[in-house]
Amino acid sequence: MTAIARTWGRLTLPGKVVFTLVPILAALTVGLIAVIAIFGGAIWDILLANLGIVRFVIAVTIILLVTIPIAFLNIYLEMKVIALMNLRVGPDRVGPWGSLLSVVHGLKVLMKEDFTPTGADAVVFTWAPVVTYGAAVMTVLVLPFAPGLIAQDFNIGLLYFFAVGGMGVVGLLMAGWASFNKYSLLGGLRSAAQIISYEIPLTLSVVGLLILAGTMSLNGIVEQQSGWFTDWFVFRQPLGFLIFFIAATAEGNRTPFDLTEADSEIVAGFATEYSGMRFGFFFFAEYVNVFILSALAVVLFFGGWNAPFPFPAISIPIDLAAIGLPLLFLIALVPPIATLIFAAPFYLMRSSMRWWVALIVGFVLFNVVAGGLVFAWAFVSFDWVAGLVWFLAKTFGFVFVFVWMRGTLPRVRIDQLMGFAWKWLLPAALLNLFVTAAAVVVVGS
Repeated sequence: MTAIARTWGRLTLPGKVVFTLVPILAALTVGLIAVIAIFGGAIWDILLANLGIVRFVIAVTIILLVTIPIAFLNIYLEMKVIALMNLRVGPDRVGPWGSLLSVVHGLKVLMKEDFTPTGADAVVFTWAPVVTYGAAVMTVLVLPFAPGLIAQDFNIGLLYFFAVGGMGVVGLLMAGWASFNKYSLLGGLRSAAQIISYEIPLTLSVVGLLILAGTMSLNGIVEQQSGWFTDWFVFRQPLGFLIFFIAATAEGNRTPFDLTEADSEIVAGFATEYSGMRFGFFFFAEYVNVFILSALAVVLFFGGWNAPFPFPAISIPIDLAAIGLPLLFLIALVPPIATLIFAAPFYLMRSSMRWWVALIVGFVLFNVVAGGLVFAWAFVSFDWVAGLVWFLAKTFGFVFVFVWMRGTLPRVRIDQLMGFAWKWLLPAALLNLFVTAAAVVVVGS
């Protein structure tokens, strides 16, 4: 026992983590295999009998797992783009080109002390960020990422999106009231006034589009925009898109409409008293909202997953049964041979490079090339892969625009914010609605 204790004391923190987790994971794996072997048939029958519930649980789990990397990617994009706009380098130390710095920031936030101020309503104070983050995540359920790649295709998907997305303001109000802080209360009241005001032109801006589409299913709206880019609704509803984009910027609390957490006026608004994991929920919800609003703009006005032009259908089938076992063994020799081929120039041209370093470089290059070839094959062979690529490219284009606006535009005053919504956006949204309805009546008659 003394030798074991002495060995344990000499281990570094990562070593202790590894020697603790590996036996636990091994035991869990063995236990899982035993459970599957004994009860596998019964479990499979239960899953088949409740396929709808299983599909829903899998979709929700994937959505929850995907939102965090999306938030990290948006944070990194914001840091890097704003730095380049200011003629700075930005993140460049943690990870390749500083790409892991946002992950470090997220972990740092989660490791900080989770403090509840004296006098705060602890229950409401704790649940406020959960409500805000949950409202943002639940809207992803109806977003069609690619053909067939949608968690739930409601026939009233757009109504569901606005109804559930509007619940985020409840969390901000809860945070402002429960914090027992005047700046937090001001931020919560501002968020209520701002989001309620801009919710009206945001909803009305898409009514003209719904008249043209004849459906509130987001999947159906995307399908009606297939073909050339001239079929996208942005060309049939340019005023509606402009109103939608401005109102969506206010809904997401993004510059120049970030009055709810204006640091130059009310410290941090509704989030003033928050720290640790609860502040992290607000932090992640904001950046997830940027992605969601960008994705909704793409779905409604920019064709969703559709390419800007008719994409030729190409199928490159790979039949492993027809290849044969000997050929599969030859294919298995490709990675080591290709690694040696890629490593040879680095080892021969640089005498200072050790052989194992050259092998690592060659292996990485081989994986990059092989991954690129596999991706190209999947892109031309599967509709959902090509659709997902187009959808994400358009969405992150809008994310870039939101970041660009933050690094460029000044914050407006609260009276300018409210006046613009009621005096300009609301009449413009009503005008767009009436003109669209009149055009449909005239053309239809």
